[in-house]
Amino acid sequence: MRNSLFIGLLFGLLVACETKTDPFAITKNSVGFLTDSTKVNALKVVFVNDSISKYIGGDEFTGSTNTISIYEKGTGKLLLELDPNYALDSLSTIRTVRIMDERFKNKDGLNKLSTFGDLNKYTISGIQNTLRSLIISVDEINAYFTLNKSELPEEMRYNMNQKIEAISIPETAKIKDFYLQWY
Repeated sequence: MRNSLFIGLLFGLLVACETKTDPFAITKNSVGFLTDSTKVNALKVVFVNDSISKYIGGDEFTGSTNTISIYEKGTGKLLLELDPNYALDSLSTIRTVRIMDERFKNKDGLNKLSTFGDLNKYTISGIQNTLRSLIISVDEINAYFTLNKSELPEEMRYNMNQKIEAISIPETAKIKDFYLQWY
């Protein structure tokens, strides 16, 4: 009995160890190996196979964050842009992740190349009308998206005070930017 229990536990441990994380999978709390609890000082470990470029603004008193860019080694392709919660703090966690590479996608296939129609699977939490873009918030996946107003019908492009409803946005409107935001 003990031997079979031991063998069962050992087999379970081996199976669990073989589970691999998709380096391009997006979930509510992770992007590949990056999680919402990853600290800035751990990024070299998380992105061991990639290049990390940190922008230092030069004035920590401005209150602005320093964007950290992640590039794929070998190709030099920009993968992600990360903004920490606190500028110049290596113990800070990541607040915002901008998805720059189309290989990153969630379980539903949502990625940087998706359209507004692909967001219909989710509950739209809010739509903000700005000068040149719409910001579409989807709280259930901790994401927001920008759409260029040139994707909208002509009569909706120029009035920033106009309330825009999801039903008014063409399903073929292309996503300009895809962000995850962690609080």
